[in-house]
Amino acid sequence: MSDQLTLSAEARDRAGKGASRALRREGRVPAVIYGMNEEPTMVHVEEKALNKLLGTGHFMNSVVMVEVDGKAVRTLPKDVAFHPVTDRPLHADFLRVSEHAAVHVNVPVRFENEEASPGLKRGGVLNVVRHELELVVDASEIPDDIVVDLTGFEVGDSIHISAVTLPKGAKSAIEDRDFTIATIVAPSALKSSDGGAAEAAEGEAAA
Repeated sequence: MSDQLTLSAEARDRAGKGASRALRREGRVPAVIYGMNEEPTMVHVEEKALNKLLGTGHFMNSVVMVEVDGKAVRTLPKDVAFHPVTDRPLHADFLRVSEHAAVHVNVPVRFENEEASPGLKRGGVLNVVRHELELVVDASEIPDDIVVDLTGFEVGDSIHISAVTLPKGAKSAIEDRDFTIATIVAPSALKSSDGGAAEAAEGEAAA
């Protein structure tokens, strides 16, 4: 399960580009906390602290306790805007959530047991169609990743969501089709673009 993260924040009284630029010059990042039928709360956070959490690799699928004026608010990060040149964070959005709320999160996919895949052992290549899965999970039980077992898969096989064991209480946000997560392809099939392969896999799943 993803760790619960903590981020200190201070309330901000002024919005607008001028106020935001002034905050960024001071090493702060403007942010907003919204949701749960409450008025949005405008805050700013330390850029270094935000970058540290972003560096964990699971910031966007972790509960973040944002501490504002001594009060901790349970949130889920929804968006971080970055400068197109410097990649510095410019703004962050946090959604208020209750402890056991059902939340939508994108969880990374991790593949294991490649050595147990006959197709890969014979020179096939794992073509990943989806690097993340959108899941609906309990806010207190967000997984770090979803493991896909490659045992037994041959060249030409497609791995669909139905073949994946999701954590207890988690379900796919896409329920209208058995979509493809990855395929085992022959090396010659890699001449086509990744985009074409992905579209073909999705088309096959939708058929």
